This record gives sequence, C-alpha cells and structure tokens, in this order.
Amino acid sequence: MNVREHILKRELTVPRPLKEVFAFFDRPENLGALTPPDMGFRILTPPPLEMRRDAVVDYIVTVSGLPVRWTTLITDYDPPHRFVDLQLRGPYAWWHHTHEFEALAGGTVIRDTVRYGMPFGPLGELAHALAVQGRLQRIFAFRDRVIRAKFTD
Repeated sequence: MNVREHILKRELTVPRPLKEVFAFFDRPENLGALTPPDMGFRILTPPPLEMRRDAVVDYIVTVSGLPVRWTTLITDYDPPHRFVDLQLRGPYAWWHHTHEFEALAGGTVIRDTVRYGMPFGPLGELAHALAVQGRLQRIFAFRDRVIRAKFTD
C-alpha cells in the first residue's frame, strides 16, 4: 500500500547567535519544553542523553488522549547547522524531521521540514484532514512561541 507524503515546513528567525540556538536544540531533554503540556511528554531514555548520529531517543507523548511510545533515530548530525530525526516507532506510518539552522546578521534562522505519512490508509488520511494536520500546526505554533520567548532579549 502506498502512503501519501505530507510536508510541514516552518521557519523562524530569532535574534541570537547560531551556536547558542543550536546548543538548546542539541539537548534532547529540551524537547519537553517545546511540546505542549497537554501532550504529557516524558523521555524514557535514561540520562545522559547525547545528541549524535545514530543516537536513539525514546519517549512517550499523549495523542488524542492515549499515551503513545515514540522512538526516534538521529540519522544526520552536523552541528551547529543541521540534524535529522527519523521515527522508528510512533503514531505515523513514517516521520522524517529535518532541523536546519543558519546564521544571519543579528540572529539565526531555524527551519523545520517534516515529511510524514499517515497509517491506516484512507482512514488515516481522513484523520489527517479532520484533526492531525491542525494538531501539528498548533504544536509547531506552540514551539515557535516557546523559542521566541527563550531567544528574544
């Protein structure tokens, strides 16, 4: 069965140096700060967590009221410019999230590109249209607010 690809792109500019911004994202434990509180984010991987290529981060999030175990693999790691995580286990048929960071005069541009597919064929596509797409937009809007608050003087 073919799974339709969905793409979510976000870009945010903050007035802080590249290395400072990347250092925040370089710590997996900061994922909780970037996740809305109602999602019940909890890391299962025991500390210390080291961000690097082939690192695996295991956590739980609440999706539609149900706890879901999500495991990601860091497939690309190029500090302070880029890292990529790939869902090994989780709520999507597949999930590939590219995080890019670019220095510019007076700040840093943060770019996210998420490519993902829904499970359960047509039923998953219906869920995407009715709820998932909007939920992802709200999650990333929350994330943008947290990042702005953290990195704005």
